[in-house]
Amino acid sequence: MNIVDRIVLQGEKEDEGKRIDVFLASELDYSRSYIKKLIEEGLVLVNGKNVKPSYKVKEDDEVIVNIKEAEKIEVVPENIPLDILYEDEDIIVINKPQGMVVHPAPGNYSGTLVNALLYHCKNLSGINGILRPGIVHRLDKDTSGVMVVAKNDKAHMSLSNQIKERSVLKKYVAIVEGVIKEEEGKIEAPIGRHPVDRKRMAVVQDGRYALTLYKVLERFKNNTFVEATIKTGRTHQIRVHLSYIGHPVVGDPVYGYKKQKFKLEGQALHSKVLGFIHPTKGVYMEFEAPLPDYFTRLLEILRAEKDRD
Repeated sequence: MNIVDRIVLQGEKEDEGKRIDVFLASELDYSRSYIKKLIEEGLVLVNGKNVKPSYKVKEDDEVIVNIKEAEKIEVVPENIPLDILYEDEDIIVINKPQGMVVHPAPGNYSGTLVNALLYHCKNLSGINGILRPGIVHRLDKDTSGVMVVAKNDKAHMSLSNQIKERSVLKKYVAIVEGVIKEEEGKIEAPIGRHPVDRKRMAVVQDGRYALTLYKVLERFKNNTFVEATIKTGRTHQIRVHLSYIGHPVVGDPVYGYKKQKFKLEGQALHSKVLGFIHPTKGVYMEFEAPLPDYFTRLLEILRAEKDRD
């Protein structure tokens, strides 16, 4: 059996007592019936062991979901330019452009960051299977900025553990709708799958703990330039949290305003700073990705609009 994707999750306090099939269906883009099938085929392991669909999740459970090959898959190296901020034999730090998908998925096997990495690097960590080699964390397609990729399994495990322990510094900048009055604040609200639209995330009562800290960098006539630091790494976390407090990210096609004033290709959200302990050197390293052109242009427009008033 060819495993093309391996997803690793951890049970948290708010997951205690949930059935494993319910827990996984809420976390992944798969139906509960498909999850149940994976469990019955022995492709879901909890703490290294097979379980039944009725198994109740416990805090700190390690849940591994193996996705088997459904069709003949070939992820080929592609000569796509990369903006490399740092590279050694263990890791490669990339400034990902807006519009680039991080890893292949069914129906989209080319033009991704993984295709580019396979061309550039001789080796990548194999922990996450064929579709996501080296991918320790990800950025949304239309979120630009810094991310780290593991070149070997040792580096992958070290970085994954740091992310799990919430010791990795993840600092973003965003331009949001409306003017935020307070200088700084925190958004502490659980995030899970939207109860109706399974492709969206939302603040839901039985979601997973999520914490975002933000501070205002600059105010404009109808918008605010903010810095957001995430202490947890939930899917779409910053986009969901900022929308939840009434200040969605400008250009966000999913969580933002239906009518967009600015003609952007996606949300004005940029992963600016990433800091972690190097997997083998054992020293703290911090990387910063400069603001991309689309972001600086929007700031210039907003400053000019503000000056005219």
